[in-house]
Amino acid sequence: MLKVEHLKKSFGGVVATADISAHFPKGSLTAVIGPNGAGKTTFFNLISGAIAPDAGRILLEGQDICGLPSSEIVQRGIGRAFQVSKLFKTLTVEESLRGALMSPLGKSTQLAGRFPLAQTRDRAYEVMEQLGLTKKANVVSGNLSHGDQKLLDVALALVLKPKVLLLDEPVAGMGPEEREQMIETVYGLWKQGGLTVVLIEHDMEIVFRISQNIYVLSYGSVLAQGTADDIRNNPAVIEAYLGTPQEVLV
Repeated sequence: MLKVEHLKKSFGGVVATADISAHFPKGSLTAVIGPNGAGKTTFFNLISGAIAPDAGRILLEGQDICGLPSSEIVQRGIGRAFQVSKLFKTLTVEESLRGALMSPLGKSTQLAGRFPLAQTRDRAYEVMEQLGLTKKANVVSGNLSHGDQKLLDVALALVLKPKVLLLDEPVAGMGPEEREQMIETVYGLWKQGGLTVVLIEHDMEIVFRISQNIYVLSYGSVLAQGTADDIRNNPAVIEAYLGTPQEVLV
């Protein structure tokens, strides 16, 4: 589904990603972990077209999407939710989702009059139902709780029916109840089938609980890759990221 080959990116003399290769099969749920500064967010920025790589290829269903504008990458099937939610703060939840649906059609100017295309309503409500936001349809996005803003950010990525969903720290800043709700939602979306999910996450309990596969980045390179058990017991990962064996979750 999504394959990254020998991806490299530097900013001046700082190497952000150094020859990263990774494969995310169709329908898989994969975590990307690593210490701060490991290159995780840069990795997502490269895949989503926010920045261009210096070298390497990014293949979506066998087609190289490197160099394409981020808007076209979205239309090709890659959706992304951010660590810090990027919302239309003055629009309601429903308006935000319908605006996201209209943008690829060149119809976003209709939002100025709050008269979005009628055919977008069903899809907006379908996604709100999936994420438990239906009762918040008429709430202005800027007035949502932190947890609901994160859910809306996921909804904005999901509404265009992506093939690959990138989630950058989906539970960042949440309390225990909100965290559990978000993880259950993400896991439920994946279990429905067909969606390839890649998430960056620092909470190892969550990573080990839901991930089929894990990539560990360190200093812009892949330090290790494998199942939760593989990563939990990898000496190099323990030393670089997880801590001493006594500290690693079992």
